This record gives sequence, C-alpha cells and structure tokens, in this order.
Amino acid sequence: MTNAAHFANMPDGTPVAQITLRGGGLTARVLTHGARIQDLRLDGVAHPLVLGSSDFAPYLDDMLYFGAIVGRFANRIAGGAFVIDGTPHQVDRNFLGKHCLHGGSDGTASRVWEVAALKEDAVELRLDLADGEMGFPGAMQVMATIALPGDGVLAMDIRATSDAATPCSFAHHGYFNLDGSADIADHLLQVAAETYLPVDAEMIPLGAPDALAGTAFDFRAARALGHSQVDHNFCLATARRTCHPVANLTGATSGVKMRVETTEPGLQVYGAATFPAAGLSGFDGRRYGPHAGLALETQSWPDAPNRPTYPDTILRPGESYHHQVRYVFDRSETASA
Repeated sequence: MTNAAHFANMPDGTPVAQITLRGGGLTARVLTHGARIQDLRLDGVAHPLVLGSSDFAPYLDDMLYFGAIVGRFANRIAGGAFVIDGTPHQVDRNFLGKHCLHGGSDGTASRVWEVAALKEDAVELRLDLADGEMGFPGAMQVMATIALPGDGVLAMDIRATSDAATPCSFAHHGYFNLDGSADIADHLLQVAAETYLPVDAEMIPLGAPDALAGTAFDFRAARALGHSQVDHNFCLATARRTCHPVANLTGATSGVKMRVETTEPGLQVYGAATFPAAGLSGFDGRRYGPHAGLALETQSWPDAPNRPTYPDTILRPGESYHHQVRYVFDRSETASA
C-alpha cells in the first residue's frame, strides 16, 4: 500500500519498512523493526511528540528501545533466572551481565516484525518467537495493532499466545517530549498510583511495594518532573483490569496534554536521567541528553516471575495475553505554538 515504504536493511539484509499512519489529528511513522513508533506528530504542533531518529543506525545501538515494543518480558528479571512449575530456566543476562532486560539481547525490540494487515490509520504486526529463544520456554506468537482511531488517540493492542508456560509482559517504550524542548523538567506529571517498587543499585525490586507519599517520586498530584531520578514501577493494580486512565503528562509551553490509559497493573516511569551527557543523535540534528524525554511504559511488574506476591505474568497454553494502551493527545487552543 502507498503508506508503506522501504526504510533500511538490517545488517543481514532483512528489509525494514516504514509505515505512515494518519487519523484523529495524528500522524505516526512506524518501523517494522521493533514495531517501533519512530515519529509522532499532532496537527498544529511543529515538533515531534516523541524522541526518535530519521536514520536507522541509532536503532541498532544506543536507541534500540526508543519507541519499540519490548519483550517477551519487559523490564528486568533478577539473575535472568526463574522457576515455572518446578522447572528452572536461565535466560539471557544482557543487563550488567547479571540480569535479563526487555527479553534479552535479541528481544522483540531488535526483531523485524511482519506486516499482517495495513490500513490508512492502523497496522497489524506479527512476530513469532521460537521455543528456547533467549532461553525462554514456549513458542510464542505476538500480534500488535498500532492505530490512530480518532480524537487524538494513539492506540496499541498487544496479544500473545504460547505453547508452553512462559513469562509474558510487553511494553511500549516510547520517550515523550510534548514541548520539543531540550529536557522535560518543566513537564507536569500525574500518576494514579499510591505505591511503587523501590529498587537496589542494579534496578531490581527490593520487595513489597512502598507508599509514594513523602517520597521524591510522589506524583499523585500533578507537579513538575524537574531532574527526577525516577526509573521505577508505579503499582497501579494487582492484576490486569479494563482499560482506564492511569497518568497525565502536560507540556509547559506547547499546551499539549497526554493521557495514558491501560489494562496493565504497572507503569514504569523513566525520566532518562542516564542518557549520555554528549547526547544521542535525534531528529533534525538534535542531541538527546539527560532528561530529554519521559518513558511511560505500561506493563506488569518487574521480576514478577520470581515474586509470588506480584501480579501473575505466566502465560500458559490455551490462554491469551491481551494488553491495551492508549495515549490520548489534546492541545489547548490558547497555547503558543
């Protein structure tokens, strides 16, 4: 179709397509590499709403997760190890050489997805993961629909099945900057969570959720992000629910607002504090330094396969995983461009 074009080739020659979607006042460019939102624009706003690159090379390196769907298990699994039904499993340890991050070094962010269906305002992408891939049990089929259904909505619908019991938790790993500014310190964030998961120095949860009240990460009421060191899971619920609002982000100068709605029990909030000071190569020659964008990753809780008191993340044969997330954009008519 006319809204799909060749974008680049993988190092092994596999072609990567760029798909342009339009609908509801939004234009999104999606890459089949990582089922990735490469670019997102709102009518009447000159700058992109997400961090990204016009070139392909950064997505094979420092920007691997930017805008991608990560999995088969988003976030971290301590020691890259877990036990299911008495059987131990060791998976890829791609984080600090100790832990598994986002499904391992060849997780879904680094794979080229197949276009299963395409319309002007939606694309359905498919990825098949083999049994034993990155050490995970079960042959898994993943289907992701990315759509612009109207009224400023970017919607993602992720489904998965597996022929063996396996951890399953996907997340959209986009970085948002609603002002097109150098950093997101002046953005206002509000998250509908009372508790979060404190972590150790290696970003592994310490245990049970703690209250957000009185902490540096208390965003129950909207407030400026500042140069927050936030990179934590906010506990929205103890199980998957119907899709409903969980967070709001507001740009300080553009008037652009974004509401996050999801079915998932967790929201990883990451303020990009660890981006390199020299910056990453972004759109229009920009450099993305520390705090250049905010990731709001709807997912289950990190290390859940090892934590029986956390939401259950084991997908079993005959079951279907179904994750919905909607990013809803609006712009005040009185805001400056």
